[in-house]
Amino acid sequence: MPKPTGPAAAPKRLRSGDLTGIDGHRADRLRRGKQEIEGRLDLHGMRQIEAHDALIGFVAAAQRAGKKTLLVITGKGSFSNGDSVLRANVPLWLNERPLRDKILAITPAHPRDGGSGALYVVLKRRREE
Repeated sequence: MPKPTGPAAAPKRLRSGDLTGIDGHRADRLRRGKQEIEGRLDLHGMRQIEAHDALIGFVAAAQRAGKKTLLVITGKGSFSNGDSVLRANVPLWLNERPLRDKILAITPAHPRDGGSGALYVVLKRRREE
């Protein structure tokens, strides 16, 4: 059968908490907050454009360095009645280029790492270019 022509299929949209593609032991360690965090980015106090740029640079640098599990702290939005702009936008940004191709999964952090005000980001292995 001939191969389909045209653009490659877009990667599946990341859903927070969906750990499909991660081995069971690692997924369990993430859920229990026992997985080693290899990089942290705290977005508190940043404006959206600053936070977006910082997130792109952080994820790209972490992947180049061979890191696998990151913690991105968005905050819970306690000063805006729980409606944190960054908390809402970071998962959207992680699903857009250039980040989506670098990420295997995202999931809310364990309470000791920030709970609903933070996300674990699991990176894909870097492909040699």
